[in-house]
Amino acid sequence: MAAPSPDLSAASFAGAAADEALAAILGRHGHRADALIEVLHQLQERHGHLSKPLLRQVARGLRLPLSRVYGVASFYHLFRLEPPSAHCCAVCLGTACFVRGGGELAAALAARLGTRLDGPPTSGGWSLQAVSCLGACGQAPVLVVDGALVPRLPLDDPQALSARLTAAGLPHG
Repeated sequence: MAAPSPDLSAASFAGAAADEALAAILGRHGHRADALIEVLHQLQERHGHLSKPLLRQVARGLRLPLSRVYGVASFYHLFRLEPPSAHCCAVCLGTACFVRGGGELAAALAARLGTRLDGPPTSGGWSLQAVSCLGACGQAPVLVVDGALVPRLPLDDPQALSARLTAAGLPHG
């Protein structure tokens, strides 16, 4: 009886490369449980998001319960558990931004993009996320569009607001 031939598909090579990358990252951190956040950051940088299978591998590699790994990954805003959308708009709802109209801005953005806050991406590839602080409280209200900060939004002037959102690259819904 002949031995089964090895799987030489591109998927098996990609899986092997991913396993090697994970092993290298875990090895750099000595497989220490206290390196969990740094390991997750490096894996997300490499893969774009933290998939469920990847989180299971991290839990095994660091000898941690999956619930702890998932809890950390789901707690911190910067970790993504789903593949990122093509375009992202993050609206700040921290205290300073909220007091200066962040909630109204979020509603206007949801209507403009045709999605809901923290909902699935639109068919055009836009997601709208709520964040608790962007560190620009003195420039409230603010948002980030595809990584670029858009400060001091004029909520009291709908035409000026629309022009600023268009200049930031946001499509009309």
